[in-house]
Amino acid sequence: MSLSFGERARAALAGHGPLCVGIDPHAALLDAWGLSQSAQGVREFGLRTVEAATGRVGFVKPQVSFFERFGSAGFAALEDVLSEARTAGLLVIADAKRGDIGTTMEAYAEAWFTPGSPLEADALTVNPYLGVGALDGTFALAARHGKGTFVLAATSNPDAAGVQRSQDPDGRTVSAAIVAEVSQRNAADNPAGEWGGNGFVIGATVDWEQAGLSPFSPPAPILGPGFGAQGAGPADLRARYGDAAGQVLASESRSILSAGPDGLADAIERSAESYREVLRG
Repeated sequence: MSLSFGERARAALAGHGPLCVGIDPHAALLDAWGLSQSAQGVREFGLRTVEAATGRVGFVKPQVSFFERFGSAGFAALEDVLSEARTAGLLVIADAKRGDIGTTMEAYAEAWFTPGSPLEADALTVNPYLGVGALDGTFALAARHGKGTFVLAATSNPDAAGVQRSQDPDGRTVSAAIVAEVSQRNAADNPAGEWGGNGFVIGATVDWEQAGLSPFSPPAPILGPGFGAQGAGPADLRARYGDAAGQVLASESRSILSAGPDGLADAIERSAESYREVLRG
């Protein structure tokens, strides 16, 4: 039986450390890299990033929107980047933040999780704000194929605080209620001692106490945006996440990608080692 996504993420963290390299071909970065504002440009950007990341980190996270803006040709470029990254042994998180109900959400899940699908990824960011129950089919399909999800729980953008820190009828913050509900599914679906395959997005700039969060069980991977250009650094890994620091995928994109194609591999290696040093300390 193949490993669950939670266990694959756990192994990748143990082998390479926390750094997750975002593949975000912003227009300004394409210009800085000398690439065209086109599907070919984002394809070249993505493939170069995959090459630089291979062997240095365990995770990459393509931001789907930067490919989607070029229509069908952009999606074809994304397909090539996803395939190349997975072939290279990287765990690929498609940052698409899908969230819907019924057969619509199931179709999204099929697109990203079905083995052999053109858009096959190892994990997908998902939006629970139509109700965690609306994602049940997605969780089930992910588990069936050894895939994972990262459920938006406490994001790093300030605009989210009003919604995510409001209270549910039980007096919990919305963020805490989402973590609790998804953790119940992880506990039911994974053997004791294993990490859950449904992880969480909890930003590196989020104060856990203010967000109503506390350690959760079973452990599951945490995708941590907010590192790098948004202000958090390796030292914030333990300061912000505490005992859960070893579960965090520290997502950096612009802060690394701005090194350009010639300096990218060195920038990834330096950043990856900084995070590993924090966990060793």
